[in-house]
Amino acid sequence: MLIKVNGQQREVSQGMTIRALIEDHKLSPQKVAVELNRRLLRSEKYDTALSEHDEVEIVTFVGGG
Repeated sequence: MLIKVNGQQREVSQGMTIRALIEDHKLSPQKVAVELNRRLLRSEKYDTALSEHDEVEIVTFVGGG
C-alpha cells in the first residue's frame, strides 16, 4: 500500500505499524516525534497500523549546546 513519509511516497506492507516504520528508518522510537495525518501521535500509539494514503512525518530530536 502507498503512504507518504516526510513528503515522499513510499510503498509499505499491509498492516505495518508506526513503530515498524520508525525502526525501518533505523531510528529509536524514544528519540522521535511522529505526526500521523497532521496530528501529533503519542508514543503509546506507535503500534497503530498504517492505512492506505496515510501521511506520516517523523522528526528526530537533536541535542546541542
